[in-house]
Amino acid sequence: MIDLEGLALSAAEAQLLRHRAVGGVILFSRNYRHPGQVRSLVAAIRSAAGRPVLVAIDQEGGRVQRMRTGFSALPPARVLGEVHDSDPGRAMELARARGRLLALELDAVGIDFSFAPVVDVDHGRSDVIGDRALHGDPEVVSILGTAFVQGAASGGMACVAKHFPGHGWVAADSHVEMPIDERDYSALLADLAPFERLFAAGAGAVMTAHVQFPAVDDPTPCYSSRWMREELRGRMGFSGAIFADDLSMHGAGQAGDLGQRVEAALEAGCDMLPVCNDPEGVRELLRDWRYADRPDSAARLANLCRST
Repeated sequence: MIDLEGLALSAAEAQLLRHRAVGGVILFSRNYRHPGQVRSLVAAIRSAAGRPVLVAIDQEGGRVQRMRTGFSALPPARVLGEVHDSDPGRAMELARARGRLLALELDAVGIDFSFAPVVDVDHGRSDVIGDRALHGDPEVVSILGTAFVQGAASGGMACVAKHFPGHGWVAADSHVEMPIDERDYSALLADLAPFERLFAAGAGAVMTAHVQFPAVDDPTPCYSSRWMREELRGRMGFSGAIFADDLSMHGAGQAGDLGQRVEAALEAGCDMLPVCNDPEGVRELLRDWRYADRPDSAARLANLCRST
């Protein structure tokens, strides 16, 4: 999954989209001016690819909302948790409405889905998660996350639960350093619970955290068959798509250079690998990579595509 540099598709980007290893595009604020412009950009992406590709965005609400003008201003997810403290029924209604509204607004401009919801438990330790989290109680996170998934489904949008197996305990920001969560597996079960509940509710995808959990496995989750195959596919029985978080992030550096990161994540069991803010690295990777089709991954990812 690649990103784009500006408001319109360049010739070089169109060429990248024709490479059969490129299965999607993630949009950022730099790619958005107004709804009509982004609708045209999405159409150009699909035309250049000449086959179904996913178009996604981070449109969580609060401080992570890439498209603002012409879109509803969504408050931080924490607001839903605060409402739940006094009126659980109302909070569930609002979470469903939020999911449905987001689904319909993205559909109107041709975007398949947002990487949402965040179901990290707020332990009061992580600024990068902070008010993006729904609550500090895993049960409340599960309830509100499930309601969001239900609302999004009513609007035709798949959900991507993130950041598996949990980013809320660590203070470090994986964009710029390697967070390490020293807790053992039994202590992590509370953070895992919301993911299980959202999978049962129909969340079609999950995104991994670039956090190291040395008491469970040395590799970070996207490079770990212990997390990908034994936990997600095995114990949890998850059959949806697995996304790594952006492989250009500092926290993804454990596996080596970009090519090594890609190979390690695919080997561990990831289905799609966002690589952002490194266009030259992407071009070099695609030029040299001996890509092999992955029909199982393709089928899982196809379930997330709703636009034509």
